[in-house]
Amino acid sequence: MFKTVMVAAAFALTAGVTGAETIEIQMMNRGEVGAMVFEPAFVKANPGDVIRFLPTDKGHNVESIKGMLPEGVEAFKTGFDKEFELTVGEAGVYGIKCTPHYAMGMVALVQVGEPVNLADANEVKHKGKAKSRMADLIAQIE
Repeated sequence: MFKTVMVAAAFALTAGVTGAETIEIQMMNRGEVGAMVFEPAFVKANPGDVIRFLPTDKGHNVESIKGMLPEGVEAFKTGFDKEFELTVGEAGVYGIKCTPHYAMGMVALVQVGEPVNLADANEVKHKGKAKSRMADLIAQIE
């Protein structure tokens, strides 16, 4: 997990990415759309940007969703109540969940550049409320 972030960060530096931004996503028990949410749940980023997940409330983690990462990006999973930084280096969509609250709909989607893996991401089956929330997030892709 840490290796992936460091490799992506090294890529960003060696690729000459300037003006990289840090985008913060909060892990919350309650947000604008209800209980157990990432907020914001959908973000657009550029290669080299850092997505920082903040454990605003306790009991949450960050895990990639199998089948919802661009080619070449390694899966990741954090411990609970840990801040996590993901440097996005590859174009595509990154599907993210909170492991214990996944079925309750605690999912997020990061779009980096062109959504080159969108067809594969659309094939992923989600549990419970995550199914409708992820569909709403995918609908925001441009």
